[in-house]
Amino acid sequence: MELFPPFPLDTWYDTKQTLHRFEQIVGKTRLRHSPRRNHWWHVPFHLTGTGITSRPMGMVDGNPVFTVDFDFVRHQLVASNIDGARVSFPLQGNSVASFYLRFQSALDSLGVDGSIPEAHPFDLPDAGRPFVEDHEHAVYVPEHATRYWQILSQVNLVLEEFSSGFSGKTSPVHHFWHTFDLAVTRFSPHPVPQPREAGELIREAYSREVVSFGFWFGDDNIPEPCFYSYTAPEPRGLTERQLAPTTAEWVDSGHGHLALLRYSDARKAPNPQATVLEFLESAYRAGAELAGWDIDALACPGGITDPYRARH
Repeated sequence: MELFPPFPLDTWYDTKQTLHRFEQIVGKTRLRHSPRRNHWWHVPFHLTGTGITSRPMGMVDGNPVFTVDFDFVRHQLVASNIDGARVSFPLQGNSVASFYLRFQSALDSLGVDGSIPEAHPFDLPDAGRPFVEDHEHAVYVPEHATRYWQILSQVNLVLEEFSSGFSGKTSPVHHFWHTFDLAVTRFSPHPVPQPREAGELIREAYSREVVSFGFWFGDDNIPEPCFYSYTAPEPRGLTERQLAPTTAEWVDSGHGHLALLRYSDARKAPNPQATVLEFLESAYRAGAELAGWDIDALACPGGITDPYRARH
């Protein structure tokens, strides 16, 4: 299929709102039932050949090992355990409330305690409303869900290619149910003291210097899909650095600046994949050079650190 097909936010806004909350329900389950990893790496979803997965979880908390998958080809929520038991139900035709109840029932049938603390949206406008009371968000258009997954899959591989050029500490490429973005983050070993009042989310996520990269489908602030990058803490003079291609720009995010390449501009480029890689590299160098990272020492051309292979 076409690389980076058109997908304006207003085309699927209602499906996105519903699906975001479906994913937060499963994501909060992942948060509860998986061993904690630094920088919240245990929390996000990963891509699969038909959708996204929670990855296996359980066992450490007394529950059986179980996995939850969103299948955006067959449009099902699939839960299974290590004994081979499997439960599924359609994604279409559910409100957030009915999805929540059906999901709880599915986990119960697998012998999993599916209860989650704070069973309401995180950092969304209706954060004060319990999932079980949300009958408002109930739109799920299968074609839109499939296109969402297809674009995620394409961007995932571009970010994987970009990640191969860095030999330092880096996160997986993963899909956060909090912000509904696909992201990968590079870290320096330099600690960043965060004040207690910053909150646990920020203190863990930004305990080291980072340059982060990703893609999201748009929101109320920037209502179109974009590739992005940011450096934290933001070094002085960051926005004076030149980004590539020339259509990329620095924008104020309200608490710093984002390097932004609009999806529509990447699509129009003669080589969209190369254009996105060029953008990510320019944003990385802008932040890392000003932060004093040893870019040459951290480089990993072609994903190779074997010195013999690298010479040949």
